[in-house]
Amino acid sequence: MRGSGNESSAQQTSVAAIHLVARHPDVYEPCDDSFALADALLADKSSLLKQRPNVCMEIGCGSGYVITSLALILGDERNNAHFIATDISTAAAQVTQDTLEAHGVQADIIVTDLVRGLEDQLSGAVDVLLFNPPYVPTPEHEVGMMGITASWAGGQRGRTVIDRVLPVVKRLLSSKGLFYLVTLKANDPSEICEVMKKKGFSSCILIQRYTEEEDLQVLKFWRDGICGNYTEPAAASQPSNSKHQET
Repeated sequence: MRGSGNESSAQQTSVAAIHLVARHPDVYEPCDDSFALADALLADKSSLLKQRPNVCMEIGCGSGYVITSLALILGDERNNAHFIATDISTAAAQVTQDTLEAHGVQADIIVTDLVRGLEDQLSGAVDVLLFNPPYVPTPEHEVGMMGITASWAGGQRGRTVIDRVLPVVKRLLSSKGLFYLVTLKANDPSEICEVMKKKGFSSCILIQRYTEEEDLQVLKFWRDGICGNYTEPAAASQPSNSKHQET
């Protein structure tokens, strides 16, 4: 069930203002999963600032709430960073553009399927990578459907789209790169961490958030051997609603 949810600490002045987020009937609006990811970035602000990122990228930007929040969290450091946002939806691309402009920040918005066509250009260049995927378990035929269904339909175990992205993370991330991923308990986050471990990444849970229907976790990944990237998990909280297929 989609809803406004509990805005939590993600509705402070250092992140995107909800009333400035653009809307479209076919674009997923900020909800508990969006707020959880913004909260995770806030919790990890010191680590992000230490990175002094040059390239920040969000896959599946939707309303633009998260990529805008990242830019605001980085503060003056964003002046040195290049922001990129992708989405398969032209409506989402426009909504993200409007949201960015309303907050006075900029990003290159690319209409593409996940990162298709960008792997070579961005190989080893992305310092911060964000992904709030379609994670709800659904029939496979719903994955990639037109309209807003694409924002939540994740196929078997909600992993179909996630598992398409995991193999390209290692290629995209710079040596100091950080990857933030929203997951659902049904996605088996522990298995995702094991998959990434085999690819040479350490991980931790930044945020664990309980809703009426879902148990959300925001995972953080970084390359093995890169010190200073472990962040103590924030206390679990319990907003009301979340990204979920309407029934």
